[in-house]
Amino acid sequence: MNFSKYKKSIIACVLALGIGVGGGYYFFGNPITYQTTVREQTKQTKPITDTRNTYVVQAAKESGPAVVGITTQVFQKDIFNRTIYAGEGVGSGVLIDNDGHIVTNNHVVAGAKNGEVTVSLSNGSTVTGTVIGTDAQTDLAVVKIDPPKDIQPIKIGDSDSLQVGEPAIAIGNPLGLEFKGSVTSGVISALARTIDDQGQRFPLIQTDAAINPGNSGGALINADGELIGINSSKISKEGVEGMGFAIPINSAMTVVDSIIKNGKVVRPYIGVWAVDRQTAARNNVSYEGEGLLIVQLDANGPAAQAGLVEGDTIAQVDGKDISTLLELKEQIDAKSPGDTVLVSYTHNGKMKSTQLKLGQVSSN
Repeated sequence: MNFSKYKKSIIACVLALGIGVGGGYYFFGNPITYQTTVREQTKQTKPITDTRNTYVVQAAKESGPAVVGITTQVFQKDIFNRTIYAGEGVGSGVLIDNDGHIVTNNHVVAGAKNGEVTVSLSNGSTVTGTVIGTDAQTDLAVVKIDPPKDIQPIKIGDSDSLQVGEPAIAIGNPLGLEFKGSVTSGVISALARTIDDQGQRFPLIQTDAAINPGNSGGALINADGELIGINSSKISKEGVEGMGFAIPINSAMTVVDSIIKNGKVVRPYIGVWAVDRQTAARNNVSYEGEGLLIVQLDANGPAAQAGLVEGDTIAQVDGKDISTLLELKEQIDAKSPGDTVLVSYTHNGKMKSTQLKLGQVSSN
């Protein structure tokens, strides 16, 4: 098959990293001021009734103090190539432990000057946070603050146990700190969603709990107040409502733990750029087979060293059928650098298998 003329457009597609995101909220120039009035909550004069004390109220009380605001100074180059202050980017984060580690989205802290951000705590105080590591491929980052005396980290839940239809609650700072700590509720609409089949690293949680710009990096919690996801994106199209997405916490914590330990994410590497049937069709490539069509290899990467070439089709990894790039990533990410996997592939119409030793790549 001669697909060299299509290679540039395909590679541009398959090299796209990260997750489709709704974006942090940016104030360019002077911050926008909304004409809103927020009154301090008065003390209860009588106990709340059972009717009002719903699971949303209880979960918000339990987890709300762990959700913080993150402000990043934004700088740009002017026409004379001088660095000038352009405004502020605002997003959300979640305090996950007593050591002061905060999980947020990579795009919330991207470009932070000197790796520093401003963290607004739920008690109204503001502290300086340090970005200790980021990972563009999963759109995750970790910020560290000196833990306050009244620190209240969130409880970590189990995203693998989620059921479609169960309650979901989003807490964050939509449209900036003016609306910090906003709580919205809904349900788990779907699991294992794919919204970016090339750049996405793992399946996402879909929810109809309202997620707006500024909610990025905030918490998606269950009815028990446990963290089940990191809010990351929404589909913003005219006529489309209630389609937000979160990174499952079980997948996120693997990345977060690596960042806390190493300052970066170390993951296994196979060294191929490949497309499935749907992606090939979008790029006008004639490919009707099953599996993943290899369009380019790292000449020094594990796959090339094992004998795979452009035009081969990856059919299985360790006996598991592979039909999408996300499935390949999941299989490889479940391993460690240096592990050996069995790759079954088609070469010139014939099925072959080879042992492939995984390489290593880091997030920075």
